Amino acid sequence: MGNRLQRYYKKMKQTNYSVKKHQYRLIFLFTLLFSLTAQAEVKNYVGAYANLGEWSLLAANSKYSTSFGVAGGLGFQYELRVGPKYSQTHFLLDLGVGAWGGMTSFIQGSNQNITLPNQTDLDGDNFDYVYELQNRQDKYNNLALQVPLMVGVQHRKFYMLAGVKVGANLWTKTKSTAMLTTYGLYEGLDPFRNMPEYQFFSDKPLSGGVKTSLNFDLDLSFEIGGRIGAVYDGTGFDIPKSKVEYRLAAFVDYGLMDLHKKGTEEALIAPSGYNTGETAPVYNTTSMLDNLVMNDIMSTEGFASSVNNLMIGLKFTILFQMPESGTCILCRDNYHSTVRSGRRGGVKYEE
Repeated sequence: MGNRLQRYYKKMKQTNYSVKKHQYRLIFLFTLLFSLTAQAEVKNYVGAYANLGEWSLLAANSKYSTSFGVAGGLGFQYELRVGPKYSQTHFLLDLGVGAWGGMTSFIQGSNQNITLPNQTDLDGDNFDYVYELQNRQDKYNNLALQVPLMVGVQHRKFYMLAGVKVGANLWTKTKSTAMLTTYGLYEGLDPFRNMPEYQFFSDKPLSGGVKTSLNFDLDLSFEIGGRIGAVYDGTGFDIPKSKVEYRLAAFVDYGLMDLHKKGTEEALIAPSGYNTGETAPVYNTTSMLDNLVMNDIMSTEGFASSVNNLMIGLKFTILFQMPESGTCILCRDNYHSTVRSGRRGGVKYEE
């Protein structure tokens, strides 16, 4: 019986030691975490930014090349900056809201033909009536709202940010232009051109444009640059500490979402035939050109499997440091410590 009590007492003693050991570890971890947090310095900044760059729409699996254009934006920014006291390295968290606008254009390199086959002229001859579009351009003007969420690091003058930008395309307007030529194809003969009496015209300007819409956008974003102006390492009272900061950086935004709404339209809506009836004579008129409708290329059937956003440019940012509540500027910036000396309460300052 005595041996059992001794073993039980020994086991309980070991268990209590193990529990206390884990308690000590937790206390140590919490103490270390508190110590690190106490040493960290948190600063808040607000400001504004402006950017300007090249804007493209990347059309996958399309006969059209990538569009090219220009875009610019303005916005407001909040930045949380965390790092060790008196350090030149900080963690950055940036939030903002802004708007951007731009214009980009698809250019069709080759001619585009639309043929009305097996038509009959007034002489009873069979031919094909052909519409030929040359130098076609499809321009897209866009205005969007954007909300960036970025994280990164800053070390002395250098900084970089990465994150996402959520975008809502608020207003989009298209403008399509081309030069139009029409001619007749007769079997065994050269094309009949420049014959207005038969409505064979050359180099007629054609345009179209409507208000359309682009889908919701989500961009991956990367920004890298530096601060403008001098950066000081010291912490003494005689070291300049500007509350305003300027940045200049390069950035790239790449869209993850398909921007365009897949369409079912024809590139050019034309008359169904070369009508020679008395109610719609075609000779010595422009009836074959009247009411032509040219749709923007992204709304046509089979334009591309997806269209993604791409913007590359420069960004300028100005930030203002917000007041720090409860901070003793004299204690923190002018002197590291104060040591009382003498019985009369004299104060000795050590830098």
